[in-house]
Amino acid sequence: MRTYIMDACALIAFLSDEKGAEVVNTVLLDALDGNATVYMNSFNLLEVYYDIYRKAGKKKAEEELSMIEKLPVSIRSGLSGNIFMEAGRLKASYRISIADSVALAETSISGGELLTADHHEFDAVEQKEKIRFCWIR
Repeated sequence: MRTYIMDACALIAFLSDEKGAEVVNTVLLDALDGNATVYMNSFNLLEVYYDIYRKAGKKKAEEELSMIEKLPVSIRSGLSGNIFMEAGRLKASYRISIADSVALAETSISGGELLTADHHEFDAVEQKEKIRFCWIR
């Protein structure tokens, strides 16, 4: 069974039917079929909520959040000690956002794949770290 950690840009692509949404949809269908597990940290979900709220307002953000809660995605709250320290190391090493460092740390510790489209943030990480990526575009 494959394990995916979803970052904000992957979920936003899915919700907005952007390029790469079909890849996210396939992963979610695999999760529904029991062939994959998908996680997202609440820090990354916050980025999604913020993005929708900023673009479309509170009502739309709350509607989308309700829909997200029905997806086969387990939301992890907080940071365990290992995730906390790995996220700090990654943020210091690559000057990325807190949410991105948390998604990377979750991926690194779990041995899963980061489901993302964020080449801008992660291309340098992919070249230097043993973290697996599932690029949606």
